[in-house]
Amino acid sequence: MPLTDAERIQRSYPKIYIACHVRHLRAASTEHRLSAQDSSLLAHLHHEHPVTPGELAGHLGVGNSTISAAIRRLAGLGYIHRDAKPRDRRVVYLTLTERGAKAMAATSVLDSARIQFLLQRLTAADRRRAILGLDLLARAALETIVHYREEC
Repeated sequence: MPLTDAERIQRSYPKIYIACHVRHLRAASTEHRLSAQDSSLLAHLHHEHPVTPGELAGHLGVGNSTISAAIRRLAGLGYIHRDAKPRDRRVVYLTLTERGAKAMAATSVLDSARIQFLLQRLTAADRRRAILGLDLLARAALETIVHYREEC
C-alpha cells in the first residue's frame, strides 16, 4: 500500500535529523552561551512572524516562568526582540534578531558540515528542489501557526 504524503514526511524527516544531528553542547562551552534548549527555542522563532511567549511555551511544553526566564536571558544577549502590542502593552510578541539567527545556526543540533555533506550527495537540480521543498514546508508551517493562533 502506498504511503500518504504525511507518512512520507514522518519517515523522511527523522532520517535527515539523525544523519545531521550532533551532540548537544553545554551553554558555557559555546561562544554564544546557548544551551541546546536555548538554540531550540530560537529555532522556533522567525524574524518576520512574531509569536507570543505563551504560544512558545505551549508549543515547547514548558511553563510560563521557564519561558520568561529564557526570554529575558536571550533578549539580554540580543538574540530575541520583544515588541509590545500597541493596543495592549501586556501582550508581547517575540521575533528572532539577525544576531539570534547567527547564534542559533552556530549552535544548532543540525551540524552545518553534515548538512553540506548531505547536500553534496545530490545533483545541483535535486539540491535546489530539496531546499525549495523545505522552504515551502517551512512557509506552510508558519501559516499553520498563524491559523491555530487565530482559532484560540
